[in-house]
Amino acid sequence: MKLSPHFSLAELTNSTTAQRLGLDNTPAPELLPRLVLAAEMLERIRTVLGVPITVTSGYRAPAVNRAVGGVTSSDHTQGHAVDIIAPGYGTPYLVASLLAPLVSTLGIGQLILEGVKGKQWVHVSTRSPEKFANRIITITDAGARTGIQVLS
Repeated sequence: MKLSPHFSLAELTNSTTAQRLGLDNTPAPELLPRLVLAAEMLERIRTVLGVPITVTSGYRAPAVNRAVGGVTSSDHTQGHAVDIIAPGYGTPYLVASLLAPLVSTLGIGQLILEGVKGKQWVHVSTRSPEKFANRIITITDAGARTGIQVLS
């Protein structure tokens, strides 16, 4: 099922962790409109980047979210969030740096540059956090910092 011209439900629900552990990662029907909004946000991001986007994590059923070590309040479990990379554009730092001044224009509620356990990606959500300071942040093994920071 296509959610937008370039993103499908299968792509936004694919989980190697769910497959490996035999967990169901099917979203409830009431979450589909949120996944459509997430796909539409990804389309806008794709247009700005000018290259394809790879979804590394989208919707996560609660059991899948626990298995990957996600926080219980994760936007992934509600169909709001997607983790992406865009190798054709550059590093996650470069992607996040381009997107940061455009979050409102692109309909990004939260932008997180993540560099944890040797991996890097960009987390985008359609839902804005309660604390405005958490709207654009960088998370590393050392903790969270406001804004997009250079990753080591």
